[in-house]
Amino acid sequence: MLKRIESYPLTGSGEDLPVDLHPLLRRILLHRDLRHESDLATGLDQLLPANGLKGMDTALDLLIEALEGDWRILIIGDYDADGATSTAVAMEALSRFGASHVDYLVPNRFEYGYGLSPEIVAVAATRKPDLIITVDNGISSLEGVAAANRLGIKVLVTDHHLPAEALPAAEAIVNPNQPGDDFPSKSMAGVGV
Repeated sequence: MLKRIESYPLTGSGEDLPVDLHPLLRRILLHRDLRHESDLATGLDQLLPANGLKGMDTALDLLIEALEGDWRILIIGDYDADGATSTAVAMEALSRFGASHVDYLVPNRFEYGYGLSPEIVAVAATRKPDLIITVDNGISSLEGVAAANRLGIKVLVTDHHLPAEALPAAEAIVNPNQPGDDFPSKSMAGVGV
């Protein structure tokens, strides 16, 4: 049985939160341990440095090589809101960085399964990419990454989902939840990664 939010005990008053907050929103923020107006700041200066993510240096080296080599890059996204925004951000950023051959593919989960499945790698291979970048997926795509490797397609995995015991054999993996990653924001969305 669900308990009403008022029945959960709170510590601290949240006196530093804006005074014009609706009482329900104030309770929600306090339950999330947000107690000061500065906890609500959303400016770019609030972002954690991306170089704190494990695998970032390897991923950047791979992206620089791809951009300088004019590689064909294929973004493999997910169908949900996080995957769609991740795909859009990746497409826009790579285009602005000078990628002249960048495309995307959002697989039908019912037809190809979730993430970078071997079946979607076969579809992707028809576009002849040099590099596949997964966004909001890929951390559990062991077989799909292996299929891409067999075809000579390099893979960069960007994801935020929890990994299994084994990681895919990608050229680079950027995921704050991968083992050994000390990045402090473990709840970041895929588009943030």
